[in-house]
Amino acid sequence: MPPAMPDDLDLWAAHSQLSGEDLVTVDFLLPTGIYIQMDVPREATIQHIKLLLWKQAQSYPLFPSLGEMEGHMFECVNQAAVHEELEDETRRLCDVRPFCPMLKLVTRNCGRAERLLDSKIGVLIGKGLHELDALQDQEVKDFRSKMFRISEEKMQRVQLMTWSEWLQACFSPQLEPGGGATPLTDGVNDKQAEASLKVTMHFDQSQDTASLKVWPSTSPSELMEQALRKWLTTHGPEEEGRQAEQYVLRYIKACLQAKECPHLTLVQVSSVQAMFEKEISAIGAVVNRKSSNPPLPLPPKRRGPSFKIVLIKGSKVNAEESAKVQVRAGLFHGTELLCKPVVSSESSGRSEHVWNRTLEFDITVSDLPRMARLCFAVYAVMDKVKKQKSTKNAHINKYQTIRKAGKVHYPVAWVNTMVFDYKGQLKTGDIILHSWSSFPDELEEMLNPIGTIQTNPYTENSTALHIHLPDYNPHPILFPPFDKILEKAAEIAGSSDCSTMSRGGKKFHIELKEIMERDPLSQLCENEKDLIWTLRYDCMENFPQSLPKLLLSVKWSKHEDMAQLQALLQIWPKLSPRDALELLDFNYPDQYVREYAVGCLRDMSDEELSQYLLQLVQVLRYEPYYDCALTRFLLNRAQCNRNIGHFLFWHLRSEMHMPAVSVQFSLILEAYCRGSIPHIEVLKKQVEALSKLKSVNELIKLGTIKNARSKTKEAMLTKEAMMTCLRQSGYTETLSDLHSPLNPSVLLSGINVEKCRYMDSKMKPLWIVYNNKLLGGDTLGIIFKNGDDLRQDMLTLQILRLMDLLWKEANLDLRIVPYGCLATGDRSGLIEVVSSADTIANIQLTSSNVAAAAAFNKDALLNWLKEKNSGDALEKAIEEFTLSCAGYCVATYVLGIGDRHSDNIMVRSTGQLFHIDFGHILGNFKSKFGIKRERVPFILTHDFIHVIQQGKTGNTEKFGSFRNYCEQAYLILRRNGNLFITLFALMLTAGLPELTSVKDIQYLKVIGRFTWDSLALGKTDDEALKQFRQKFDEALRESWTTKVNWMAHNVVKDNRS
Repeated sequence: MPPAMPDDLDLWAAHSQLSGEDLVTVDFLLPTGIYIQMDVPREATIQHIKLLLWKQAQSYPLFPSLGEMEGHMFECVNQAAVHEELEDETRRLCDVRPFCPMLKLVTRNCGRAERLLDSKIGVLIGKGLHELDALQDQEVKDFRSKMFRISEEKMQRVQLMTWSEWLQACFSPQLEPGGGATPLTDGVNDKQAEASLKVTMHFDQSQDTASLKVWPSTSPSELMEQALRKWLTTHGPEEEGRQAEQYVLRYIKACLQAKECPHLTLVQVSSVQAMFEKEISAIGAVVNRKSSNPPLPLPPKRRGPSFKIVLIKGSKVNAEESAKVQVRAGLFHGTELLCKPVVSSESSGRSEHVWNRTLEFDITVSDLPRMARLCFAVYAVMDKVKKQKSTKNAHINKYQTIRKAGKVHYPVAWVNTMVFDYKGQLKTGDIILHSWSSFPDELEEMLNPIGTIQTNPYTENSTALHIHLPDYNPHPILFPPFDKILEKAAEIAGSSDCSTMSRGGKKFHIELKEIMERDPLSQLCENEKDLIWTLRYDCMENFPQSLPKLLLSVKWSKHEDMAQLQALLQIWPKLSPRDALELLDFNYPDQYVREYAVGCLRDMSDEELSQYLLQLVQVLRYEPYYDCALTRFLLNRAQCNRNIGHFLFWHLRSEMHMPAVSVQFSLILEAYCRGSIPHIEVLKKQVEALSKLKSVNELIKLGTIKNARSKTKEAMLTKEAMMTCLRQSGYTETLSDLHSPLNPSVLLSGINVEKCRYMDSKMKPLWIVYNNKLLGGDTLGIIFKNGDDLRQDMLTLQILRLMDLLWKEANLDLRIVPYGCLATGDRSGLIEVVSSADTIANIQLTSSNVAAAAAFNKDALLNWLKEKNSGDALEKAIEEFTLSCAGYCVATYVLGIGDRHSDNIMVRSTGQLFHIDFGHILGNFKSKFGIKRERVPFILTHDFIHVIQQGKTGNTEKFGSFRNYCEQAYLILRRNGNLFITLFALMLTAGLPELTSVKDIQYLKVIGRFTWDSLALGKTDDEALKQFRQKFDEALRESWTTKVNWMAHNVVKDNRS
């Protein structure tokens, strides 16, 4: 493993590049057996180094036997101890970072274009494709082969497109739903709708701009004609632009609503055609083979006896020597236990435990559902609790224990495996299962059914279970194909009385309606499940959205019930995409149910899919097999829309370090890259830029450690080193002219080194400033974090974005600022800098000479807004503040966002208030000495009210409007409460620090020891509104506690500076 901090002997660390040494001594091994040592430029490309080596090798023996230079390539072991083939020779030596450093020259095999593509994909996804080749896993091979064929067909279709079809497919315009039927002025106030709109036009390959005044109803084609006429008045004749259809541009409407001037660029057709031809050329270099035939369908399943396994032994069991060790095994379908778990006998020993016992389950092989999983738990049995004197087994006190008959059971390890393989064949033979030792907060009798079915790849120290799955038949047992399942359902329907399909009766229907209106977290008792199953046809006709509850009522351990469910699913009405999301939860593992859900998702627009992409990537963890409907759906939509492809890439790439998903995500990334070959270079540029930023961040951390004694000296030396590093050609070229990972439609043109800095927090985040030629000289800021997990912030901002969307759908725009945030790797990522904004703490401290008194100055915020705005602009800023404050009051209350000190709340000069840093959510509030810091439902201080009331104490009209905004916003979120619960539930296995179990999501429903809940689900609107008004009054009444917290924060901050 590479060191966490750069070593002084590391030639490739950022600080080593500041020494002025431009040359690096590299050892070269030639296929002729010749060894050559040379000094080569650190920033030279691999191609240039090969040319230098070739010239040098001419003076050595056996040079003629080398042959042509193009017939060779380099191999190396990089700093991460990974073998790498350097097929892509445009990479720089300092980016490859070979160990020692040593490069081995090898003969290149045929098919260079394909090998080059493989090399680029491996570098891009962070996992060499040779590692996938080495797995010797038939499922991996079949998936790659299938995706290769699909991707090739996709690329062949792109080759047949015209340039305009390509432009529409790859860069689809942001259109309002309904296209031209939706008026541009919908959702815009009357004054804006009647006034002309100022649009700034940029011209491709020119620094000139033109300001046009147009009516909101102007079509893109009319706008292009006006821009060309203006261009022709000052320049010679230009190529005619293409005629655009009349549609409503979402970007223009968003600018109108935000009261900003739209910036558009007029691009010449020849430039677009050149881009098209370049991408087609990249595709043509590697796509030229024919597709293979699809696999044959599987034969039907055969019936069998009770399911059983042979537990042979366990090795490397990390338990106390005095403890007995047992193994518990259970069969699950989702979270449903199919039969009673079985337990082995107790075994004594050190790390090796032998059982050689058959464990039989109370379920026949013929009743096993297709997605049944076999879950194991290894645990230690001790007579009493002992105080831990060593750290060897200190983890056992951290996890759940079970006390039985005076003994204590401590979990040691768990592991899961599917009963059927990816082809639907019942697994047989000897299997070694390498277990996991980290346990979730919630366990089902020590078992972890929601955990991965992948075994632990770190086999050296993991507990290994050796089991044998017996044969029940001379021939393989296969799960029956779908048509056989439907035949079984028809047979059952033909032999039963049709009247049993519905019990009917008013009483039962009233009870059914009450059950169906419950939220997704509500538990169903057995009687309720029986009622739902009996009235399943009534559910289909009257409550189609109740499908999740019906699925939870099916007895999956009875193949007759499963067959009838599959038949019913064929005629079940299609759910809305939002309702269908719940069916992708872990509770619904059935293959055909998930295919039905994905079929519903196909109705999603690209924008709506982007909204839920974070959850859809996470639920890939629930898919037991690589080739599934959800994977194919995401790949198809990503390859049809580059914006979706961009974020799919980064959501997958950011979790490649996690062993449970590393292979699965790398396979999907490889498939995406093969189906989007032109996108590889764009993404590769971003990956390289982030690598450079990480090097700079490590340089700063190293500098602050070395100069820790003198803070002033530390700041000066480290800032100077950072500037020197960023000015190096290797850094400026890599960090310039790339599409922003936060927003691929934004081009980061050139880095403004003088304005870059690092922030004075523990992980030393980088504040990087870019010039943006499209915004009239304005700059763009991004924050790079290395060492902080941004996934929880990313989730919270996504939910805020969804709230904003739901409010706008109800014609309530609360001016939310869901700034960009993207996790890009292991505890690293980017955050968008919101322009022209400052924290409440800075605004307060600037207005006061005494830090302790600053928090109590209620005029500071209003005076700051007056400095930034005057006249009508001030009135508009106060309205922006009022709307945004209402939105964030409701959002932070519903989501239980904590740690709301004055540096975590910001205000833009335009008046918009917004919150940042979401390290504590869902009611996980900070506490000191057992006392919770947050003693109010949400932040609503008197200085906020002072701004809302325009500085007039008796302005009850403005305050009444603010309160009304809050109540409207709250009721809108309540009506979508099930959606929020579903989205959080889909993120349970992501490993977020404050979202690890269903108990965390219960905050939205019933919060811990309190008697209230944030969304008041299950209550009427009137009851919920009454409760919210009580919380609103409480927030205002107890706001003095917030001011005390802010005072303490300001004092600490003032002492540090």
